[in-house]
Amino acid sequence: MRLKVHGLLLLDKPVGLSSNVALQKVRRLLGADKAGHGGTLDPMASGVLPLMFGEACKLAGAALTHDKAYEAEVRFGIRTTTDDVEGEVLAQSELRPTRAQLLATLPQFTGLISQVPPVYSALKVGGKAMYRHAREGRPIEAAARQVRVDAIEVLDFDGERARLAIACGSGTYIRSIARDLGEVLGCGAHLSGLRRTQVGQYRVQDAVTLDTLLAGDAAAAAQHLQGLLTLVAGWPQVVLDDAQARRFAQGQAVRLTGQQAAALSGMRAGMSQIAVLHAGRLAGLARQATQPGTRATQPDGLLTRPGSQAAQPGSPVTLAPVRVILE
Repeated sequence: MRLKVHGLLLLDKPVGLSSNVALQKVRRLLGADKAGHGGTLDPMASGVLPLMFGEACKLAGAALTHDKAYEAEVRFGIRTTTDDVEGEVLAQSELRPTRAQLLATLPQFTGLISQVPPVYSALKVGGKAMYRHAREGRPIEAAARQVRVDAIEVLDFDGERARLAIACGSGTYIRSIARDLGEVLGCGAHLSGLRRTQVGQYRVQDAVTLDTLLAGDAAAAAQHLQGLLTLVAGWPQVVLDDAQARRFAQGQAVRLTGQQAAALSGMRAGMSQIAVLHAGRLAGLARQATQPGTRATQPDGLLTRPGSQAAQPGSPVTLAPVRVILE
């Protein structure tokens, strides 16, 4: 009997592995057919890496565009091609900032700031990742874009290196902050260490190390899986009745009752995704219809029971948010 694996696993990715290599190691251990990760970490970085398996992969794009937190080590006096410790040295300087100069400069890097992504990044230009252009000897500089940095705190500083706690929005490059900090201080700098401590609600303290997983078997690893509802915790939620659930499973808009619509009245500005539940299970995601005067949900990334055909009246239309499903 084959195990079907569905859920979220929080991995504490070690230094030295790409996010994809770490993912594939866990996927093979669990025997999962489908897998993905949320928020790539460079090989030089460690920390929390959400891994999704099975039906959870359908939620990755909507559920993991979260704010993030890092502990970053910045080394002053050296600029590199990659803006981190893995690149070749471009320039060196004998200048070093004082603690007072560092503290006076950091406010320039908080709030909504303009940031140029690193030349060696996974951002695609012309359908190809920027790091591929750079490795082929044709580096491309991407246009500056606006990112949000909520806070930067100095945890430690010895004149040569600074350890910073950084809270930021999704899409922020910590390497770019290190590079630009060195430019403003006039000495150059690069990112010499990085650990991601949080992605949305997921903290590194709650993650499992790869060594721990690989020391056990698939059953032991499965104990670290979290159900699908974990991915939408804190989202606006609507509970459908049986008739509504059948319509929703068939891809049709569902008009909400007054009580159901009231559950969405407290949605935060800019929030569009809604978690749709039926019989205590996650049926899928939805958005509010945009037609004036309506209160309806439209299926978006509908979840279905693995191997099932189109739902028939009276049949199960949702995937239970359990750790392992036996087929």
